[in-house]
Amino acid sequence: MSVSKQTADAEALCPHRLVLEHVTSRWGVLVLIELLERPYRFSELRRAVGRSGGRTVSEKMLTQTLQTLERDGLVHRDAKPVIPPRVDYSLTGLGREAAEQVRALARWTDVRMAEVEKARRAYDEARELRSRAS
Repeated sequence: MSVSKQTADAEALCPHRLVLEHVTSRWGVLVLIELLERPYRFSELRRAVGRSGGRTVSEKMLTQTLQTLERDGLVHRDAKPVIPPRVDYSLTGLGREAAEQVRALARWTDVRMAEVEKARRAYDEARELRSRAS
């Protein structure tokens, strides 16, 4: 897989941020969490990610996400030389570490969502009052 000059430049400037973006992207989070459970074939993973994310991920987007995570050393792609072709995706040790962290953050979000919504309402109400006063 070739890396664009723009990606290479971003990696040189701030490689940490780029990995964080990959791990916390919309589909990256869901892929990592699903792969914590077990290895998946592509179509199985696509369905599982769609169920957990509430939206269907396109084949193209899932492919790009898996390639990015594989390049970062988080996902292992195992292509078996059989007919029809069989490709399984699983987490590497590094990927398992990242996925556990992401899952903990996702669980925190579930537990604290009511507080977040309350804070949002308070913010919106205060902002509305300020704009009326102006």
